[in-house]
Amino acid sequence: MKLDHYKKSSGGDIAFNIFNGVFFTLFTIICIFPFYYLFINTISDNELVSSGRINLLPQGIHFTNYTALMQAAELGRALFITISRTVLGTASMVLTSAFVGYLVTKDAMFGRKFIYRFIIITMYFNAGLIPWFMNMHMLGLTNNFWGYIIPAIVQPFNIILVKTYIESIPKELEESAFMDGAGYFTTFRAIVLPLCKPILATITVFGAVGHWNAFTDSIILMQAEPTLYTLQHRLYLYLQFASDIGDVLREGSLDVDLMLSNRVVSLTVSMGSIIPILCVYPFMQRYFQKGLMLGAVKG
Repeated sequence: MKLDHYKKSSGGDIAFNIFNGVFFTLFTIICIFPFYYLFINTISDNELVSSGRINLLPQGIHFTNYTALMQAAELGRALFITISRTVLGTASMVLTSAFVGYLVTKDAMFGRKFIYRFIIITMYFNAGLIPWFMNMHMLGLTNNFWGYIIPAIVQPFNIILVKTYIESIPKELEESAFMDGAGYFTTFRAIVLPLCKPILATITVFGAVGHWNAFTDSIILMQAEPTLYTLQHRLYLYLQFASDIGDVLREGSLDVDLMLSNRVVSLTVSMGSIIPILCVYPFMQRYFQKGLMLGAVKG
């Protein structure tokens, strides 16, 4: 059968396959090139980088830029804050989305439809930036690390994905657990949660990327507490006031003569903020597509 299929392939089919291969290869290169360009400019000779002569291949390879940035206390603190908010914020969001998504599938839950719709409507309506800031201030979440975590715990879109995924799990599995005397929490922990790994991995990627890249909340909420600035907030400041990073690096014990170019500094900090999330994503990739597709089957 397969041989007959290949024999019947017309010239048009072959040309179409070749076109697809070439097109998607070029598209992949276009997507990857910005990261490649950024990386080679951070490890090449800084004088060449400053003059814009590094385009395709690195020259004068060195890693002094990265070791110099590690000496900047402000960046180290910002990295710690960003990692902390990413880990804590993502974990709390995933657990909350999983538990709420499970509860709103249970007919026995009082006010289930109202609560679910009340959560979903927040995707489309909000009070605006100023009322949000006033609310955060009254709750004591300004200039407070928990201002990063608490507002992001409930994510309606992720709850929708989890709810839809749980509804695709055969009900017989839960019913058998109930017959054995298990309660809702035990059933959720022992049966539902392990089966939800694909969708939980999917929303973990969403949450981790969102927390890692966020800087607006840091700018608005942490104005009087520079020690709570995130890495992206620091990067934003360095891009706006690039000369400041040179002063920060000179305070370190490392010789930073090679770091005097604002262009080099901006590129290095940018690459440093991208590397961690690029390292995490491949480990979640095998769950990502499956969880997203299964979680979107039903409405």
